[in-house]
This record gives sequence, structure tokens and C-alpha cells, in this order.
Amino acid sequence: MSEPMTPAVLPIEQAAGWSCARASSCAEAVRQWCNGYRRADGDNDGIPCENVCRSLAEVRRIRGQIGC
Repeated sequence: MSEPMTPAVLPIEQAAGWSCARASSCAEAVRQWCNGYRRADGDNDGIPCENVCRSLAEVRRIRGQIGC
């Protein structure tokens, strides 16, 4: 049995309708990015959804916390 997904992580089918404008936090943006939403990092600088993620250090910290 798999563990239930947290509300901020959408299956790929639902992520298609998700966008950075919907992100309420950097953690939510990083979770989506790690789960396949590659458009989150359009400029390929390692920082998804720059409207909520302010630095690469912040993104790396969150990735470490969630195991991404």
C-alpha cells in the first residue's frame, strides 16, 4: 500500500493544470518540481517558481528536507 500524497503534491495528470502562480510557498513549488513539473524552472537555474523561491540555498534546503 502506498502512502497518501500530501495535498500540495499533485499526480502528473493534475499537475498539468498547476502553475507557479498557484504556489503559496517555495516548499510547494519544490515539491511540484521534484514530482515532474519541469516548467517550474523555466530558465534552468535550479530555482523553481521564482515568485516564491528566492534563492538556490533555500531550494537546496527544502530538497534536502523532502529527499528530492
